[in-house]
Order: sequence, then C-alpha cells, then structure tokens
Amino acid sequence: MEIYNSLLASMPLADMATAFWDSTLPGKAIVIILFLGSAAAWTIMWTKGVQLRFASRTTADFLEAFRSESIPTMLHAEGEEYPGTPLNAIYKAGCEALGAELQAHGIDPSDLSMGDEAAEAHRHLTLNQLETLRSVIDRNVADEALGLEDQMGLLATAVSAAPFLGLLGTVWGVMDAFSGMAQAGSAALSAVAPGISGALLTTIVGLIVALPSMVGYNMLSAHIRRISVQMDNFSQEFIAEIQNTYVIEA
Repeated sequence: MEIYNSLLASMPLADMATAFWDSTLPGKAIVIILFLGSAAAWTIMWTKGVQLRFASRTTADFLEAFRSESIPTMLHAEGEEYPGTPLNAIYKAGCEALGAELQAHGIDPSDLSMGDEAAEAHRHLTLNQLETLRSVIDRNVADEALGLEDQMGLLATAVSAAPFLGLLGTVWGVMDAFSGMAQAGSAALSAVAPGISGALLTTIVGLIVALPSMVGYNMLSAHIRRISVQMDNFSQEFIAEIQNTYVIEA
C-alpha cells in the first residue's frame, strides 16, 4: 500500500493540474486546443487503422478469388463483391469499361463469364481500346489511393503543429511571468515559478500530442503504401489478363 501511495505521489498528474490552473488564459486555451487535437488524432488513428486492416484482409481474399478464375471478368459476371478492398472498385470499373467496349462490337456484356472457347470468340479489342481500358483503371487506382490518404493530412498537421503550438504557449506564458515580475518589482523565484510552470505545461502537452501522432502516422503511411503497391500490381495484372483474353491477336 505504501508503494502504491508513493507511486501516486510521484506521478506528475497533480503537478500538471496545478500548472494548468497557474497558467494564463492563453495558456489554458492552448492546452484545451491541444487536448482536442489529441482526441481527433487518436480518433483518426483508430478508425484508419481498422479500415486499413480490413482492407488488407479483403484484398488478400479478392486476389485469391481473382487468380483462381480462368476468365478475368468472372467475378464481376457472377456478382461477387469485396467492398472492403479498393481493388474491388478498380476491378468493377475495369469490367464495366470492358463491357462497354465489347458492346460496341455487338457482344452482350453478360456473356463475359463464358468459358475459354467463348472467350476466344470475344477477341475484338484493339490495342487502342486496351489503352482506353488502361486509362480507366489507372484513374480508379488514383481515386482509391486518394481515398486511402483521406484524413492523413489532419494527422500530419497534428504531428507538425502540436509542438509549435505548445512552444507558443510556453513563450507566451514565460513572457507574462516576467512581465508580472517586473510590475511587482520582485525578482524572487517564488513569484515567477508558478507562471513558468504553467507556461512549460503547454510544451509538455504539445509533445504528448505529437509523439503518438507521429508514430501512428508513420505506421499508417507504411500500411497505405503497401496497399497502394498492391493496387498498382493488380492493375497491371488485370490489364495483362484482359489483353490475353480479349485483344485481337496480331
């Protein structure tokens, strides 16, 4: 029990609370802003982490299903959906664009799920049409990459702005403390110590906000880069399968 009490006494929470009440009004406002920013950063890290983990699992499932089919458009024709992965939107847009190009040659898009022999009869795409499909797929890859990056800018802002905001509060508080000392005409440390303690609190809180945000930002960015590489690789694989199945042989 004595050890527990000594640990509680050694924790800086009480000192931080005292420093908060000793700080000036601008210092209190900055600390509150930093706490709100911390809550927003943790919310982004949690929701983004859940989204990316789910996207990774469904991406693996989608790639396994796609590579198990002999016809690249089979999953789309059968109506299978993998909404958690960005590859699903890329694949769907590519299949719809392919169906539109083949429909121009009088082929019903619903016939794209037929077997290898029927697929041979669907070789009507030219290389120019293949480039059109490539443009559609690349555009959707870029759109999905932007979706993965959503809200990451706010997290990056928390990483870079929190320390500077804390430093602003510290400089402001120290300036007020020395100004009060000059007005009181006393150079005693006891006269300025509470104000300086409250001023330094903003730097501490700024670092508390910035450090977890920086770690979370780096981990999420690495996860996003991994999924982005998977999207690029899939787009190249999908285009190659379309070319092998539907493009007129020279």
